[in-house]
Amino acid sequence: MILKNMMTLPSSLPSSSSPSFSYRHLYYFWVVAKEGGVARAATRLGMAVQTVSAQVKELERTLGFALLKPAGRGLALTEAGTAALRQAEQIFQLGGQLPDLVRDAASAPTIRLAVGLSDGLPKLVVRRLMQPVMLEPELRLLCLEDQFDDLLGELALHRLDVVLADRPAPPQPNLRLYSHALGTSGLSWYAPPALHAAASADFPASLEAVPVLLPTRHAAVRARLDAWFERHGLRPRVVGEFEDSALLKTFGASGMGVFPAADWVHEDLTDRYRVHRLGPCAGVEEHFFAIGTEKKIVHPLVQRLLPAAAAVPVRDTAHPPRNPP
Repeated sequence: MILKNMMTLPSSLPSSSSPSFSYRHLYYFWVVAKEGGVARAATRLGMAVQTVSAQVKELERTLGFALLKPAGRGLALTEAGTAALRQAEQIFQLGGQLPDLVRDAASAPTIRLAVGLSDGLPKLVVRRLMQPVMLEPELRLLCLEDQFDDLLGELALHRLDVVLADRPAPPQPNLRLYSHALGTSGLSWYAPPALHAAASADFPASLEAVPVLLPTRHAAVRARLDAWFERHGLRPRVVGEFEDSALLKTFGASGMGVFPAADWVHEDLTDRYRVHRLGPCAGVEEHFFAIGTEKKIVHPLVQRLLPAAAAVPVRDTAHPPRNPP
């Protein structure tokens, strides 16, 4: 990692441009602030607690202000520490980008974009949200799928440029994140050919008689689906729950059960999976967000993604997808 490699370099610049502090000491402070305590930071760094503590105290002595204060069994940032952490985030974010920038400059021109995908996000929706950057001829795309909280951790460490998710980031005092709304789509119910006739009869009451597939409760839309069933007085015959939206659609298309999906992907869904739309899941919507870190230098493709995605129209209520013949 570039940040660890920095530890082997001189801690200061030539005297004509030397800062009044050591970047090595700033790095130790940054890790302590991120980990929420000296002991956890020492474990991450593979160093003694006393060594890490001494380096942070030396930074405080050099700057002339206390950066950390006791808080319960851990540590909290002072006002000065908050300002120092904000600056350190920018410094080490730029440092973390250095290997890729050097490698890319020495090879064929590419623009690297690392995207985290929340595991509850429909894959067909991801392709639509990413469409504005897919036209970049020099794109080198890295997509990583993981649980929502883990992706936010990777984003905070600047290992990702942006996270796409079905919910905004929760407020976290030590993480300066923004959540940019990309759009909203209504949901509809779909059935494979073998279940279409039975599921169409007296829909949505038919969902008590036919097998139903649902996303697991890790998906933000699951709570809205449960509330929809309750409003309609329905007790669905749930035969499968899936964390992965692509698996849910694959098993549904194979005949295992009917399932909900975003109206945004109606054409892709019916063309690829050969399923039929039953009807709307009225009042239930999926929300999509791009989450990033607040920083002065924003990835150019992330800049392109946000305004373009925000312009994507939401569900067309005047002309909903038509039922198949």
